[in-house]
Amino acid sequence: MTIQEQKTNNEPATVRPDGRERAVLVAVIRDDQDPRQAAEYLDELEFLAETADIVCERRFTQRLPQPSSRIYVGPGKLEEIAAWCEEREIDVAIFDDELSPSQTRNIEKALPCRVLDRTRLILDIFLSRAQTAYAKTQVQLANYEYLLPRLSGMWTHLERQRGGTGTRGGAGEREIETDRRIVRNRIAKLKEDLKRIDRQMAVQRSNRGQMVRVALVGYTNVGKSTLMNLIAKSEVFAENKLFATLDTTVRKVVFDNLPFLLSDTVGFIRKLPTELIESFKSTLDEVREADLLIHVVDVSHPQFEDQIAVVKQTLQEIGAGDKPVYLVFNKVDAYTYVEKDEFDLTPPTRENRSLDDLKRSWIAQENTPCIFLSALRKANIDKFRSDLYGMVREIHAGRYPFNDFLY
Repeated sequence: MTIQEQKTNNEPATVRPDGRERAVLVAVIRDDQDPRQAAEYLDELEFLAETADIVCERRFTQRLPQPSSRIYVGPGKLEEIAAWCEEREIDVAIFDDELSPSQTRNIEKALPCRVLDRTRLILDIFLSRAQTAYAKTQVQLANYEYLLPRLSGMWTHLERQRGGTGTRGGAGEREIETDRRIVRNRIAKLKEDLKRIDRQMAVQRSNRGQMVRVALVGYTNVGKSTLMNLIAKSEVFAENKLFATLDTTVRKVVFDNLPFLLSDTVGFIRKLPTELIESFKSTLDEVREADLLIHVVDVSHPQFEDQIAVVKQTLQEIGAGDKPVYLVFNKVDAYTYVEKDEFDLTPPTRENRSLDDLKRSWIAQENTPCIFLSALRKANIDKFRSDLYGMVREIHAGRYPFNDFLY
């Protein structure tokens, strides 16, 4: 049990017959933000909640220039949320941004339920999904770094103990400092553990020799693991949930006597917590050391172009932005569009573009090689294998120019 679980001043969640908590989602729509984009972001937040086995009952949004620095939304909106949560006996309110410690404390005073922000929700999912010692260590480190500045809000129940003969701050304040020291010590130990594991993994990578390395990257839940299983004939866990895979999986693949290493990495996401980026940088060494990146995209997602931008930005942040990329548009079987009426003179949107139009535009405008396929239905997989073989062969030939007999 974590310190947060032990010392939070919130009441325990109601145990329901189905064992699932009920939640409301809360988001601020910035003045310069498209409402449709905000709705899609909330769809993603709801998917995160479902991944954490939480049922979403209602969404609350408010248009503001910026979220309130004190309570995130306006006072009237917060009262409306509190009244609705109390009437419906809601267990948790989930906010679509990372809340500051002071925002969290102020909101908790106003709401009759637990408060989670986006970062806390993602951390909870990672904590439940981590399987190996390495992944658990990384997630625990991120969790404690998130927890450290928020410890003071967990001790409001000890305010009555303040004072006392010969004391300046009281037992509550002493307990806070003790907790902070414990958390700092745990952070230091986890960092040392990660350094040790990193050294072991670096040795493992060096033992692989000079084989060509290919890494699957992309937004979470775009089908990387399904594609991995198809190419490598492996059994990597794949599920229609966010962050189904946390651990990097590496498999040796052989195409026509040409061997290479294929790795499946953790998916990226919008507003990925800084703590997780820092903690998972070591896991993403597989991406930084790869010779080729297969960037998998869910072409059926309404905001797939935004997701591409998020992945590119994250690759830049971890030092892998200059790698050669093969862009794979997956899930063509799920792609849908609405054909424009001939009398509709408004500019076409993403919803009005057919898959053929999309293919032509991307193939024409992108310097990056790309392909459209369905890993689930195995559509266009032969072309994908052929393209991948050609790219790996080119890298291999540059590294071993005298091994032409392999091909």
